[in-house]
Amino acid sequence: MRVKATWRGGGQVLAFLILVLASAGFVAGGLSGSGTAAMVFVVLGALGGALFGTGLLSAAGRVFGRRPVLELTAEGVLRPARWPLPRRADRTLPWPEVAAMTALRRGVPGTRRGEQDYLVFLPSAELVELARTAERPKLVALTLTDVPATAEAAAWCFAVEPAWDASLKEIVSQARRRAEIPVIDRRRR
Repeated sequence: MRVKATWRGGGQVLAFLILVLASAGFVAGGLSGSGTAAMVFVVLGALGGALFGTGLLSAAGRVFGRRPVLELTAEGVLRPARWPLPRRADRTLPWPEVAAMTALRRGVPGTRRGEQDYLVFLPSAELVELARTAERPKLVALTLTDVPATAEAAAWCFAVEPAWDASLKEIVSQARRRAEIPVIDRRRR
């Protein structure tokens, strides 16, 4: 599953480009003067150029790099490393270790940010039982990395973005073609 290029991603690239150019302007302005103020402009411009240049590369990599966010292979669930990390940093959860998949919804309906669907690959029977029986507020723990009881599930939690090139239903059907694992849909209750 890949994230499609969106206007928001393009806007981020443009915003970082403007900030890099402004930083270059600071450096150019500082180099044309002398004294402490000119030196401060050069230092701030250089720091801004480094910081915003890194942001520009990262934003451009997400938009143009097209690295997948989730891969379902014959071996298991593959979580590719985020760009610019190398692909050798990818992590794989083998199919025999996947006890179940759960779809859940997090957020508050009717608010500005709304609700977000998540797909979680559960690696243990205890987490499967939690996904089946827990109340909705406790299910949020499956998406959080800092909760010790659910940390192993959070590593295999994927926020299903509207910009993905496959829907949640398509992802689940592809996973079920590769391995017969139960699916727990907790988005409604």
